[in-house]
Amino acid sequence: MGTGRLTIDLDALAANWRSLDAKTATNVQTAAVIKADGYGLGADRVARTLAAAGARRFFVAVAEEGAKVREALGPGPEISVFGGHMAGDAQMIADLGLIPMLNSVDQLTRHFEALPNHPFGIQLDSGMNRLGMEPAEWAAVRDIALAAQPRLIMSHLACSDEPGHDMNPQQLQAFIEMTAETGVPLSLAATGGILLGPDYHFDLTRPGIGLYGARPFEDAQLVVYLDIPVIQVRDLVAGETVGYGNSWTADGRRRIATVAGGYADGITRHLSNTGVFFHGDVPCPIVGRVSMDLIGVDITHLEDTPEALTLLGPHQTVDDIADTTGTIGYEILTELGHRYARSYHRGQS
Repeated sequence: MGTGRLTIDLDALAANWRSLDAKTATNVQTAAVIKADGYGLGADRVARTLAAAGARRFFVAVAEEGAKVREALGPGPEISVFGGHMAGDAQMIADLGLIPMLNSVDQLTRHFEALPNHPFGIQLDSGMNRLGMEPAEWAAVRDIALAAQPRLIMSHLACSDEPGHDMNPQQLQAFIEMTAETGVPLSLAATGGILLGPDYHFDLTRPGIGLYGARPFEDAQLVVYLDIPVIQVRDLVAGETVGYGNSWTADGRRRIATVAGGYADGITRHLSNTGVFFHGDVPCPIVGRVSMDLIGVDITHLEDTPEALTLLGPHQTVDDIADTTGTIGYEILTELGHRYARSYHRGQS
């Protein structure tokens, strides 16, 4: 096989949902966020796995993502759209029974005019300044919106991955003030908010990244494994270079494996000359630049020639790569390419 093998452990995914559900306060519902094609792992398989684990409400970013999830789950489970009701969405929202989280007066007007009897939710801005109605905007339409009986009022925490950050209690208080006496189910916590404790849980939590095995859920089970095949192995002598730009030079006799992956597969160029692959428990450094389809790896210290090397597995997670490259696990996970041969296993770990 000439492409990498991306293995997704569905049992671990389900176990992570159950663990976060167990951390959610009693009588609080635990939903699941499966936007960005299930964080890059396939929204259809992810949705069915989490539904089987017990999730009954799902969140996506845009209506088009909701369509894929509805196709996978069929009628019944509630699918909410963070992006709200955009122009041209009315038919899809109505036909598929999606719940738009209305973010502005314009969206509220659009929804009420196009689908006056269709369920909706409200998203409020409690200080993140991203999506949602600000306090003054919400005050202007609050009575009208509440009269139409929204299914949910939500907001989103900006710094929940930093438990001691002052922004967390500030947003909590702002959300409490904006939703006082609404009589509507409330939601503030994603993965980080769940871990902040029950004060942040309200009526519904919305775990996302923690389901997929990444921070801030440190106790998450590993979900993603990535193995890249070795195409060719060559022996170098001192002074020879590897890859574009001659950015790595052998300081002696070296054995270099060329593996079939690169930035076209979501393996960032920031790993050039800094990242590692693994052969079993043994790290093997990346040498030279990560190119579009190929990467050089130093295997001089190995006793055998591997058929493949592991980029993601028990010794290196998306968060480890993120730490190496100065980004976050979300980015590493969602950039995993479409050329990989994907397999969905039970009990990989």
